Amino acid sequence: MSYEMIALFMFATMMLMLLTGQRVFGAIGVVAAISAIALYGTGGQDIPFSAAMKLMKWYPLLTLPMFIFMGYILSESRIADDLYRMFHVWMGSVSGGLAIGTIGLMVLVSAMNGLSVAGMAIGATIALPELLRRGYDKIMVTGVIQAGSSLGILVPPSVVLVLYAMIARQPVGQLWLAGILPGLMMAALFILYIYLRCRAQPSLGPALDPSERQVSRAEKFRLLRAGLLPIGIFAAMMIPFVNGWTSLVESSAVGALTAFLAAVLKGRMSWQVFETSTRQTLAITCMFMWIILAALGFGAVFDGLGAVRAIDTLFTDQLGLNPWVILILMQLSFIIMGTFLDDTAMLVIVAPLYVPLVKALGFDLIWYGVLYTITTQIAYMTPPFGYNLFLMRAMAPPEIGLRDIYISILPFVGVMILALAVIMAFPQIALWLPGVVYGN
Repeated sequence: MSYEMIALFMFATMMLMLLTGQRVFGAIGVVAAISAIALYGTGGQDIPFSAAMKLMKWYPLLTLPMFIFMGYILSESRIADDLYRMFHVWMGSVSGGLAIGTIGLMVLVSAMNGLSVAGMAIGATIALPELLRRGYDKIMVTGVIQAGSSLGILVPPSVVLVLYAMIARQPVGQLWLAGILPGLMMAALFILYIYLRCRAQPSLGPALDPSERQVSRAEKFRLLRAGLLPIGIFAAMMIPFVNGWTSLVESSAVGALTAFLAAVLKGRMSWQVFETSTRQTLAITCMFMWIILAALGFGAVFDGLGAVRAIDTLFTDQLGLNPWVILILMQLSFIIMGTFLDDTAMLVIVAPLYVPLVKALGFDLIWYGVLYTITTQIAYMTPPFGYNLFLMRAMAPPEIGLRDIYISILPFVGVMILALAVIMAFPQIALWLPGVVYGN
């Protein structure tokens, strides 16, 4: 059997195991370990050992528990409640204003957390009941919350971009900066769609009754200060890092410590909040580490077989495809895989193939990291098995069915595809800010 056929058999076996419901790290790791021993004999056992040592030596990996802890502290201490109240007061007079405010809430939550799951939980528990109670259309607001929560993996400090940086060997700081303008652009497109849709059909998002907006000026500015808190935490973390005063790991520690102190100063820190945040941080960090460990082992065997060179030769020499056609096909494969895998699993499965191929085709890996992340956002919400669809179904009230959730996301997926096309056509949207800061 040729090495190309062995590589194809490895990939097909792994996908089959994932489709049967096996844990991601188990499916990837088992295929990697068995293939290594079958190909290299007893010497193959050194591959997973080498992957484990490489993982332990990845100093930037310390950023993951710091960012996750920061997000859970701010989420569990209910600081997000203050943010939504701020948008409630300041945007309630506009048709669709609370839905627009929900997108703003998601952007700020993303700047505190970096995970889409946290944004979904906050939006479904805080924003959704309020929007439904005030007569907003259930299909539209369900789509708003799903679309807004997806920003968590693009707006810094995105945990997904940290993982991509580790696997693609790219600077995390540049990837974070590359995600800022595309993330804000996508949020602006969401807001524009909501505004125009509610302007055309005011019944979808009625403005608040004047009696509900009668809040003193002092209270308005108090709420505005609450909304500036996550921006302050983000600035305390990013400014020293971008200026070179702190390393990435040190900046993540600054962010976690700042979030912890903010919760203490606001009187929101309790033993229960601290314990829940710590337990969730440990659980998610361990999950990420197991997946990365399995992916490193799989990638070592896969690359050793020459699979990347074989695919490059197939696409460019034998099929004669244009590099842009290959790139688009890669993005489509992400969307298909996203119907049944989460973002981390998609990244670690295809990174051994796609990252070297993208580099061989002459594309910028920082720019591609942004494309990958946006495509992952689309895949999260693509029926029938998008990850966010089922999270939303688990958190939504009984009156919102799965059919409503499927319908709700279609216009937002269209907006995200538009954003992806714009960034593919104009790479400087992603690359301009890293170039300015780092002088590339």
